[in-house]
Amino acid sequence: MAEADPSYIDYEAFLDPDFSPASFANTLVTSTNNATDTPLDLSTPLSRVLFDLQEIDTHIHALTTRSAIPLLSHTQSQIAAADNILKESGTQIASVTQGYERLQKEVVQKWEAADEARIAAENSLATVRLARAVARCITLGRQLESQVSEITGRGPTGPAPDGAASPSTGKDGFRALERAAYTILNLREMFSAAAEGEEGYGLDRVKVARTLRGEFVIPAENMVKSRAQQTINRFSLSSNSASSNGQSSMQSGYKQARDARARLATAATTLYLLSPPPKNATAPADYKPELLLSTLQGFMHTAIMTSVNSLARALTQLPTMDRALADISARCQDIVALENILRNLGPPPHPLLASTTTTDEPATETQTAASNKPNLLQPLLQALDTSSLPSYYWRSLASSLAPRVQEIANRGGVSVRTLRSNRDRLRVEIKECVLRASQVSATSLLAEKGRPGPDMVVVGNWEREAAVMVSSVVGPLGR
Repeated sequence: MAEADPSYIDYEAFLDPDFSPASFANTLVTSTNNATDTPLDLSTPLSRVLFDLQEIDTHIHALTTRSAIPLLSHTQSQIAAADNILKESGTQIASVTQGYERLQKEVVQKWEAADEARIAAENSLATVRLARAVARCITLGRQLESQVSEITGRGPTGPAPDGAASPSTGKDGFRALERAAYTILNLREMFSAAAEGEEGYGLDRVKVARTLRGEFVIPAENMVKSRAQQTINRFSLSSNSASSNGQSSMQSGYKQARDARARLATAATTLYLLSPPPKNATAPADYKPELLLSTLQGFMHTAIMTSVNSLARALTQLPTMDRALADISARCQDIVALENILRNLGPPPHPLLASTTTTDEPATETQTAASNKPNLLQPLLQALDTSSLPSYYWRSLASSLAPRVQEIANRGGVSVRTLRSNRDRLRVEIKECVLRASQVSATSLLAEKGRPGPDMVVVGNWEREAAVMVSSVVGPLGR
């Protein structure tokens, strides 16, 4: 149209994307004014701009008037095309809507129903698992209750020959300690497996489980620990292994020694199992049964301090010296028997440790081979930093006794003069006491092997311990 109706206006300049009104106005003003003239004439460029606008308006009016029919025809064709597109789109939208409704009916609604069923199934499964866990806890609780009754002497120990349950006695109740310890470990494992997906998940939200744990399991565990500790603290074979006349007395002493060994072995195994579990996975060889070690260390400490007090008192009352030395020797024989039992007692399978190794070796295996296997004596020797319990007993007794003897010597008096005059006798009696402690009854040693023995067996060479004991007593007395 611009070619058919030429115009002096430069439309390309106005349509240029880089067109700047300020630059165009500046060019227009500088072209219509003289640079040397002081007054600035703006009327001329303004008139030119107005004239150009009028020319453009006239040109637009002419174009629209001349092209009205083609523009209307083009617009009408565009509207008709848009209507056709809209109709086709409506048909496609209706088809898509029908497909979505069909999918919603056949898929979405079924999926929603299936999802509800899935949630219900998951909740049902969680309920079943929780119910099974609660049922297992209750079953273990009843089992523990029966075992506690057996330990305390109020329950059955097993079927009698006629098929009826025989009542338990305090003498036989110790046999249930180890079984009760395993039951407590199973309950402890149930209550500790509280993470999602584990067996005990959700037990802390069940009142029955909380009541079972707080009001029965924990008190029962404390009772079992207490009974096992009492058994170890009261362990003694000296009265059982005393020599007596007659085959029946020998058989009776053998049976008592065997029962005492069985009690100690059961108590040690129980405390091993009920010791605080390790936080991380630990192999049985690296496991430190703190409860067992503290109890055995307490037994050793009690024996040492009792012997120290007894011998210190006997030094001030010489007529009681023979009895005191006999008691000290008997305590050492108990410690020898304790060491022998622990050496032949392997660690039991522990369900909370990383891996357990069970050995079903015959009881007739030699002691040399047994000493190379894991046993409950090794951690005790490591804790006491010694190679032998009797040696530890005598050396600790000597180190604790020397200050007491020095204190007695510093006080002076008749008793000190009597002690100094009987130094040779004390030296001989103390040495005989230490050496007599090494002569353990064969009944005590062979009860583990399953047969009685009337003779005495010498265990180890304790000449050094005897010298240390003599020095601790006779040395502070001077010459």
